[in-house]
Amino acid sequence: MERRLLLVHAHPDDETIGSGATMAQYVAEGAGVTLVTCTLGEEGEILLPELAHLAASQADGLGAHRITELSNAMAALGVTDWRLLGGPGKYRDSGMIGTAPNDRPDCFWRSDLLDAAKHLVKVIREVRPQVLVTYDDFGGYGHPDHIQAHRVATYAKDLAAAPSFAPELGDAWSISKVYWTAFPISVMRAGIEMLKASGDQTEFATQDPEEIPFACPDEFVTTAIDGGAFADHKMAALAAHATQISTDEGFFALSNNLGSQVLGTEYYRLVQGIVAGPFDDQGRETDLFNGLGIK
Repeated sequence: MERRLLLVHAHPDDETIGSGATMAQYVAEGAGVTLVTCTLGEEGEILLPELAHLAASQADGLGAHRITELSNAMAALGVTDWRLLGGPGKYRDSGMIGTAPNDRPDCFWRSDLLDAAKHLVKVIREVRPQVLVTYDDFGGYGHPDHIQAHRVATYAKDLAAAPSFAPELGDAWSISKVYWTAFPISVMRAGIEMLKASGDQTEFATQDPEEIPFACPDEFVTTAIDGGAFADHKMAALAAHATQISTDEGFFALSNNLGSQVLGTEYYRLVQGIVAGPFDDQGRETDLFNGLGIK
């Protein structure tokens, strides 16, 4: 039986930051890897001055441009099956809570949960993944689209397993293991220390890792994927998201210079299924498919 992995993310670039090396590794090993991205990230800040006119406050063309960035990033990781939930532009980037984009009726945060989940149910029943990766219930750091992606993924996973639900969307399928992406506090602390040592004076370099919203207590982290051999693939995918990520400075540049261990190891928290060996020297799973009896 083929191993099949489904990842549900909110915006283009989220997938590469949290799971890029993991995705590249499983593709290289012959597993089926499917990415579903819920919005086009239309409200994102633009780092490239020459593309500033694409901003939502101007031409509002960033979403279309980020499809190209996502396509290039997936090519760098080797992922050929990537999809936009409900089709391109179905759900718009919601911006942060309290901002005007969050009040738009077409934003993802305000989408009907059942309608959005149906689109994902169709994908689940088609692809039939054994493993699902998405965010925790806080969306990592409270972004409305991340929270909604968590809700949609969780609801769709349950609906897809119910034979009586929407049989026109395909035969029922039960996902065996569900993971939330995780950034361990110890790893965040080490990253901050490395930034400080490099002379970085940005806001991130001065934070207390215990107070970073998306930092996960180490005891909750169940799984560490050593994708160091694919760190270069991840860096290339990060570079493809050029409107959102600078790989020439800050954390990503430093990580790349320090080598594969920093950039290539990615962490997860198992929330459905059984933690199973083999384990690393910290007692963490080394494979998302551990315990499922498939190679």
